[in-house]
Amino acid sequence: MKGKAAIWWRAHEPLEIREYPVPDVRPDGILLKLRLANICGSDIHFVGGRGPRLKGGIPQILGHEMMGTILKLGSEVKTDSLGQPLHEGDRLVYSYYSPCGHCWACYTGVPRCPNRYRRWIGVPADTPPHFNGAFGEYYYVHPGHWTFKVPDDLPDHMVSPVNCALSQMIYSLHKVGIMLGDTVVIYGADGLGLYGAAVAREMGAARVISLDKRDHCLEMAKAFGADVTINVERTSREERLEMIKDITRGVGADVVVEVCGTPAVLDESLRQARVGGRYALIGNINLDLEGPIDPGNAVRFSKAITGISVYEQWVIPRALDFLVRCRNKYPFDKIISHTFPLVEINKAMDFARSGQPIRVALEC
Repeated sequence: MKGKAAIWWRAHEPLEIREYPVPDVRPDGILLKLRLANICGSDIHFVGGRGPRLKGGIPQILGHEMMGTILKLGSEVKTDSLGQPLHEGDRLVYSYYSPCGHCWACYTGVPRCPNRYRRWIGVPADTPPHFNGAFGEYYYVHPGHWTFKVPDDLPDHMVSPVNCALSQMIYSLHKVGIMLGDTVVIYGADGLGLYGAAVAREMGAARVISLDKRDHCLEMAKAFGADVTINVERTSREERLEMIKDITRGVGADVVVEVCGTPAVLDESLRQARVGGRYALIGNINLDLEGPIDPGNAVRFSKAITGISVYEQWVIPRALDFLVRCRNKYPFDKIISHTFPLVEINKAMDFARSGQPIRVALEC
């Protein structure tokens, strides 16, 4: 039996659909039949050769935001990471990376293990077990991934963003700290920004302000808990600074969150934070890009800047519980706004780049 996968060769070139043998599982492994794989904003960067500095000439399967059904379960695998019994046919969500457990970061409790992509980025798809990325019909789960059985009452399209967008926002807001009554400003209203608004609200934020250049995303932000929305293409920098100053009675935001991935926004967004405010830098994943910033604005006003990547093991089960508890409070079913078959991945990528959808998913 063979399965399809979308292969990345070089930056800015179309992905190529190939077939690979569906692998057997080792006693400690899990083989999934993927159900949905999403195109995250970082995937668009990756396809362009950015992000982790992908090198061309190696056939790779990209993609990381996904969920699937257990097709084959290794004989030694009895439960998920919480001890829930697993069986073939169960739906599974899991970390798209696996910490090595042996590096300085792992020993000191920092989740950003530098070796966490060792079975994915840079690994040729021609090498068994082949299916090590989301953009394929199957996925091989090695030991070290955190695995969690999906609750029966959550549909696939609510679960597929859990292991990246939702978990990233839950962990990031936990790290930067949301206090009861905070004003939270979020730059970017795509999947991460929408989840961020809802999570901030559930953590006790009194006001959430969302900024983006797309009206349909800002309208969606209101449904996810934003009190105020600001279109950055219809306002000037000075107007935006003054607007948030007025909303906060001249104090500034308690927390500012950047998820738009644009270096040019750094200086403005940092200025929105109050004296002693907290700033979460999440979206700018590309290396060697410069953005203007006034360091004195952070130092003289004691602002705390936290760069956040990936998350800890406890996050995914809490993300699932958050969806179960709040599924009727926020329109999580609208995060995935468009769906394409896997074989139309290049068309899906082009559409995702257009800025029209919230999140595009691939049916695998």
